[in-house]
This record gives sequence, C-alpha cells and structure tokens, in this order.
Amino acid sequence: MITVRKILGRKGGGVWTIGPQETVYEALQLMAEKDVGALLVVDGESVVGMFSERDYARKVILKGKSSKSTFVAELMSTPVFYIEPDKTIEDCMALMTAKRMRHLPVLDKGVLAGMVSIGDVVNALITEQKVAIRDLENYITGHGYAAETDQPVVLGRD
Repeated sequence: MITVRKILGRKGGGVWTIGPQETVYEALQLMAEKDVGALLVVDGESVVGMFSERDYARKVILKGKSSKSTFVAELMSTPVFYIEPDKTIEDCMALMTAKRMRHLPVLDKGVLAGMVSIGDVVNALITEQKVAIRDLENYITGHGYAAETDQPVVLGRD
C-alpha cells in the first residue's frame, strides 16, 4: 500500500507559496515560472488558503476582474483541506474526489511537509497496479514475486 509519505519521498516536499496580499498576476507569474497549478497561501507561518488555476478561471476571468489589481486573498479557496503523510493514496483520492480538489497539502504533526496533486496520486496508483500485475504474472508463471523491482525474481529449479 502506497502512502502519501512515499509519494513525497519520490517527488520531494517542496511547496510553492504566496502571500494573501500579493496580486493574482504575481500568483500567475509564479505558477507559470514553477510550472504548478496551485499555490498555498500563507500569512506568516499560517496556511490561510489555496490559490489555483481554477480559482483564476472562475473568479477573475468570468467575473471581469483584473489580475493586476485583484489580491490573492479575495479569490483564494478556504478552508484548506489537508492530508497526513501516513495516509494511503486511496485516502488521498477519496478526499480529493469528495472535496473536488486537484492539490492537497500534506501536514506532518501540524507542519507543512509538501503537496500532492491528483497527477501524483494517479501515477502512484498506476505504479501500484503495475507491480501487482507483474507479481501475479510471475506467480502464475512460477517466477516468484517482483516486489516493486523492475526485474522478476527467478526461483532456483532442479
């Protein structure tokens, strides 16, 4: 079973943040520069919201606002839902689906540890399924279990 901690171990725990007093334009510039779809909004040490491409599309463009004169605080999504690192990818998927979210901060005992995206979760699920399929194929053919390696385990034969 793959945990959120394992996903963060593969991708790293870096999280891009922005302050609530920054403009939407500055947020979009940072998102483009870092090639991310969402930023965590922090005020000092406190997480106060999330700003995503979806927030921009629905709350700026469609409402005729200007990204250069609108502040992130006006558009950020709240409350911020999060997941803990020892939860499974299935837990992640359930929360993301229930709350219709594509990005989920990870808090480890109250401390920001990273962020996972729906893409991270789907990739982890695909990897887990590939390993299970390979293990079943190896079992059926008598080659043992691969156990998350790229090479089948071949048992000695007499």
